[in-house]
Amino acid sequence: MNKSRFISGVLPILVLLGLWEAVARLHLAPSSFFFPPFTGVVREFFSLAANGVLGKNFFPSLIRVLIGFTAGSLCGFIVGTLMGWKKVAENAFGPVISLLYPIPALGWLPLLMLWIGINELLPIAIIFIACFFPVCYNTITGIKGIDSNYMQVARTLGATEWYILTHVIIPLAFPNIFTGLRLVSGMAWRVIIAAEMVAIPTGIGSLLMQAESLVRVDIIIVCLIILSAMCFVFERFFIYMEHTMTARWR
Repeated sequence: MNKSRFISGVLPILVLLGLWEAVARLHLAPSSFFFPPFTGVVREFFSLAANGVLGKNFFPSLIRVLIGFTAGSLCGFIVGTLMGWKKVAENAFGPVISLLYPIPALGWLPLLMLWIGINELLPIAIIFIACFFPVCYNTITGIKGIDSNYMQVARTLGATEWYILTHVIIPLAFPNIFTGLRLVSGMAWRVIIAAEMVAIPTGIGSLLMQAESLVRVDIIIVCLIILSAMCFVFERFFIYMEHTMTARWR
């Protein structure tokens, strides 16, 4: 079963790559200069990795994503837990969050450029905003969706409110929380690319813009493949963590 699932998942990708290579090699595209073969993209990937250009731009993006994602998700989880658990917190924070949530993360970019300037804090702040709201809302949804009978039983057995929160409420809300984390893990990479393309001189987004100015389509595709791969890796990581942390009671 696993083998058939693997084949069904990999085969379409292999077919797509084969068609890509064939179209480029047979010059079926309007311009081979703007449509390099897949092998040419792979060759350019190893060339960029060997001369250090890829690492020089990839690792700054990775660090920014990790810092912004961790800070935004953690704050979103804490605020969402408070709002889902205590009505007074929901009344206090709810209107403000409802007012700010519809604003796209990149919509804050011009304002943040004026407030904090063009520096390392700028992309981290954008990622923070992009991660905070989805995690917050998914945490609230997960907590409010818990059957109150579970908490009533815990109180009847003498559990403290803190014990109920940490051993009943949060574990039962994990599926929704991890849904939010999976959502923002990919969003963080999309946001960092856009922020770096606009304002930051290093990173994958900056490399994309440099490649565009030099009309290097192969480098552009390399950057897009890296972006896709990192979104996939982050998403799979949180799927694995969800199954690991909820396996005992799922």
